Amino acid sequence: MSTRAAADTDLGVLLTLATGTFKERLHAHLATSGYDDLGPSFGFVFRSLADRPLSLAELASRLGISSQGALKIVVEMEERGYVERRDDEVDRRIRRLLLTTRGRAALREARRFHARVERDLLTTLGAAKVAGARAVLEVLAGDVTDATWASAARPF
Repeated sequence: MSTRAAADTDLGVLLTLATGTFKERLHAHLATSGYDDLGPSFGFVFRSLADRPLSLAELASRLGISSQGALKIVVEMEERGYVERRDDEVDRRIRRLLLTTRGRAALREARRFHARVERDLLTTLGAAKVAGARAVLEVLAGDVTDATWASAARPF
């Protein structure tokens, strides 16, 4: 088996490989930290619920999927202790989804991993190169709106 030089690989392939490697390392880290039961779409829900509780319809809209698709993920996350549903304080017809203590802890651990990877890159490559890489990724990502976030975060 031959090894390609990174310079010989097109940018799209490098981005895909880097994303895949990052996700594998993140999931391995989370598994060793006690979160070995995470589904592939859970991260999108964690981030969506990080700031405030959402209704199922709001979550589905944020993820760009149907309410039925969002419900399937939420049920799995409830069964594993990451999400809970509570009656809305103002409108009892609405149930709000929020992260449990376990869900918030898993999100904190994921964020610690993200920060550690960036610190490791700073140590290895230096601040200028990391800032340059971040700038390139920001240009490639374009303006990040709720709509583009939902498109990127779409779990299916």
